[in-house]
Amino acid sequence: MRRSASLSPLLAARDVWRGLDRCLAGGAAFAWTAVGLVAGWWLYVPAHELLHAVACVAAGGTVSRLEIAPLYGGALLARYLPFVAPGGGGESYAGRLSGFDTGGSDLVYLATDLGPFLLTLFPGVWGLRRAARGHPLVFGLTLPLALAPFLSLGGDAYEIGSILVTRLPRWSDPALRKLLRGDDLAAKIASLPATAAAPWGGLALAASLGLAWALLVYALAGAVATALGEPPVPPAIGRPADESVLRR
Repeated sequence: MRRSASLSPLLAARDVWRGLDRCLAGGAAFAWTAVGLVAGWWLYVPAHELLHAVACVAAGGTVSRLEIAPLYGGALLARYLPFVAPGGGGESYAGRLSGFDTGGSDLVYLATDLGPFLLTLFPGVWGLRRAARGHPLVFGLTLPLALAPFLSLGGDAYEIGSILVTRLPRWSDPALRKLLRGDDLAAKIASLPATAAAPWGGLALAASLGLAWALLVYALAGAVATALGEPPVPPAIGRPADESVLRR
């Protein structure tokens, strides 16, 4: 039975590749796409972190500290928002919601994680597909929005998976929750004890659920885009639909 394109795990890769194929046809198009990507990332980082805070408060939690690196406007935002601090939450972070209280509710916790990805549902994938018609600057701008779930596989996506996994009886013990829950997969791997009792199965399941969630979010965003008149990006004119990267 033929699978619907909107549910294909390769949908995001196909949209991006075909969009690049179309947008990079002109001589200066690569430069414009790169400029758009840098600008899009610079705008997306603070928006992403602020949406974490907004989602937490909207779901019934509280926010005490949101760190955003000065490079992404942390110092400027700190002048107007008392909970913002101009820092990256550590050397490896551009921003991080480091102080928040869910009141012990996993639903509030999940809402806090999910908030920024509303931008993927709209306008992220819709904008990417629309810009793929030949607007390289806008295409670059939309890439961080559309691909945010995949960019977060080691962060928010893993954290969402870890919340779900630690609801299961096998990993629901408070000590295991502390070991597994978090927004930094690499740090969690490094922190697990090198013993047979370490919850490696729970960590692997959480990471797998994070990947499944990312694919689902993009599929849902693709369905929204299609409903609004932007179906999956078609191949560039003159190229067969099944042309592979290796034949280029």
